[in-house]
Formats: sequence, structure tokens, C-alpha cells
Amino acid sequence: MDINNLRAFTKVAEHGSFSLAAESLHLTQPAISKRVAALESSLSMRLFDRIGHQVTLTEGGRQLLPQAQEILNKVVDIRRSLANLTDQVTGTLSMGTSHHIGLHRLPPVLRKFSQNYPDVQLDLQFMGSENACNAVEQGQLELAIATLPTHPSPKLELTPIWDDPLCFVVGKDHPLAHINQLNLKILSEHQAVLPSIGTYTRDILEQAVTPKGITIQTGISTNYLETLKMLVSIGLGWSLLPGTLLKESEFKILQIEDLQLARTLGAIRHHKRTLSNAARAMLAACQAR
Repeated sequence: MDINNLRAFTKVAEHGSFSLAAESLHLTQPAISKRVAALESSLSMRLFDRIGHQVTLTEGGRQLLPQAQEILNKVVDIRRSLANLTDQVTGTLSMGTSHHIGLHRLPPVLRKFSQNYPDVQLDLQFMGSENACNAVEQGQLELAIATLPTHPSPKLELTPIWDDPLCFVVGKDHPLAHINQLNLKILSEHQAVLPSIGTYTRDILEQAVTPKGITIQTGISTNYLETLKMLVSIGLGWSLLPGTLLKESEFKILQIEDLQLARTLGAIRHHKRTLSNAARAMLAACQAR
């Protein structure tokens, strides 16, 4: 099977569109269609159903997709292994990170990295930590710098880099700001604005309060921490935010009885795939900070 045909197939499956697949591979739509048709011919099997503008995988396509992705990942791994023999730090590094880490942890790292390794083309993608981990697992990203999951996939290798203390916080005029002794029960009587359910930061909070039989009243949820910070500042509820995001002059940090929470930020890679020299250099640059 031709590697380019497999790549075209996986891109059409990923986007559900021949035109979007062509755009992502910088090819024309007829070229993508020709490659998929050649793959279907070699397998004597239709891989997509095309109904109007909808493109969906057939049963054969669904069976082929994970194996095609694995083949393509192995090809990339071989190329990285051979490139690493030269000890040169070059090529493209596809890396994902969260907006918060990108704003508050990575700027000095990226500055130093770009100075030291000008021949590396950095493909930096901003996304939620959960999506970044999934992209690494699927082989769409080589490396992620993100919040480390509390229950990671066995396919992922995690490298802790930064401790990130989390603070319970309210606006200066919030009723909780004027209570001296706080516990989870009192906190739960007031509405919260929090990261969405299923995010790693929310998981840390839920794992702390659920065994105590506490139910949190959540108003607005969003995965953007800067937005949560704004919602807290205008009095819409309490939140759990990284200390690096806060200025004590703007907020009241709450001390909750017998409860201190933190998350760990670090690097995520696939444990079966070879890191390129560029990815190794990026990991070393992060650890040096």
C-alpha cells in the first residue's frame, strides 16, 4: 500500500471531507480523490460512503483506520530515529499546549529555544490539556506541554516539570471574602464558576470533595481560565484557579480548612514512539526552567 494513499485516507476520515483533507495536505481535491480511489482499488473495497456532501466510513474503512494510523506513525518514528543519528536539532516539532501554560510558563522557554535552535520549525497548537493528551496518543502531536492527567492512558509517558498550586478565590466584595473560618460545607453553599466537567483541573476538585459528600453548585463553566478569572472578579461566584494567574490586590484567596489542592504541569509523549532531537531539546529547555 502506498503511504501517500494511506495518508489521504486518514485525512478524509479525520475531516469527514475530501476538500478539507486536500486543504490540510496542501493538495487539490482531485488529487485526494485519486489517492483514495487507488487505495480502494488495491484493497478491492469501498472505504467511504459518499451521500451528497456527507462522507462517512464504511465498515471496511472503520476497520482500516486504526491500522493505517499505526502504519503512518511507524513511518514517522523511523524517520525520527534516523534523523536523530545526525545529532542535528532541525525539522518540524508538532507540539500542543494549553492557553494558560502558553501564556504563563512557556514564553521564556520558547524564546530561549528559538535562539538556540533556529533551524527548528515549531508547529505550536493551543488546545485543552485533555485534547493535547489525546492528540499525542493518536500520533497527531509529537509532544504536549500541559496539565498532567490524574489517570493517564497507559500509552502515554508523563514527565512532571512544574508544580502548580491551585487557589480557592473570590472577588473582594463576595460574601465568602468576609468569613474568617471556611470549610467545604460553607463553600458549597455558594455558587461556583469552574472548568468544565471532565477537565483535569475539575477532576482534581471533584476527587477532593466527592468522598466528603459535598456537592458543588456550579453556575457558569468554561475551560478558559482567563474567562473564569474575569467571572470571579465581577462577583459571579468562587473558583479554583492557579496561583500564577492571580494578583492578591484583585482577589481574595480563601483558606479552606484541611484542603490544599495543586496540579502538575509537564510533558506528555507516547511511550512507544521515538522523540525527535527537536522534541528532546524542547523537553530539556522546559526542565531547565
